[in-house]
Amino acid sequence: MPTIENALSALRGALDIAVEDRQIALNPCGAVKAPRRGIADRAYLTHSQVHQLADAVRTHPEVVRFLAYTGLRWGEMAALRVCDFDMLRRRVNITRGVAEVRGALVWSTPKDHERRAVPFPAMLADELSGLMAGKSRDDLVFTGAEGAVLRVSTWRPRIMARAVKDVQSAAAAARAVELRATGVATTVEFPTVSPHDLRHTAASLAISAGANVKAVQRMLGHAKASMTLDTYADLFPDDLEAVASALDVAARAALESTADSLRTGQQ
Repeated sequence: MPTIENALSALRGALDIAVEDRQIALNPCGAVKAPRRGIADRAYLTHSQVHQLADAVRTHPEVVRFLAYTGLRWGEMAALRVCDFDMLRRRVNITRGVAEVRGALVWSTPKDHERRAVPFPAMLADELSGLMAGKSRDDLVFTGAEGAVLRVSTWRPRIMARAVKDVQSAAAAARAVELRATGVATTVEFPTVSPHDLRHTAASLAISAGANVKAVQRMLGHAKASMTLDTYADLFPDDLEAVASALDVAARAALESTADSLRTGQQ
């Protein structure tokens, strides 16, 4: 869907220029709207599942925890240098990214050209410090063999996919035992997740911890808060109940105050 929106925006802009240059009378894309976005089915991990997956990962388990608790894109994480971390404030500065294009590495600014500072939990500090030990300021923090860029095209199928299958098998075995013993399976089925799903998990965990939309937007590097709301609309339904409850409390308080004022006036 973003690809369609970007293509339509580019075409509309080009045709606007053509109208200004009097090459065409009207922009035929002026009234064209992009298809409405649907809510995609996503796999969100719980805190427990994040740690289960990290424990099952045989190489670079720190990647799972870091992505799940910061929401960085893979290319942003792979491009991080020691100098990008502020360990005292527990912040990581996102200033660039790296992508694979036909097997070649392409370095660039972050998506949407938005530099940002992202917080990370204190529990990750020791692990991150260990990754930086003995490195210079310009060295990469997350690396493959011999300090090379950590590539998602290799890590995803060889490392993460296998770990996901292991955890899923363990969950299925536990459910089978529970069913035989009590007739009810209490162990949650483990979803199929990719490295990018860890970014969605970070959004989910942040929202469940009480982070507001603007905070999640800045963490994820979205251009607008509306993009965050559109992307994670399925994570906010409980907020409606909270709003209704808050309105109920306020309305009752106002009614009681009004009633007290009337009683006082009558006396």
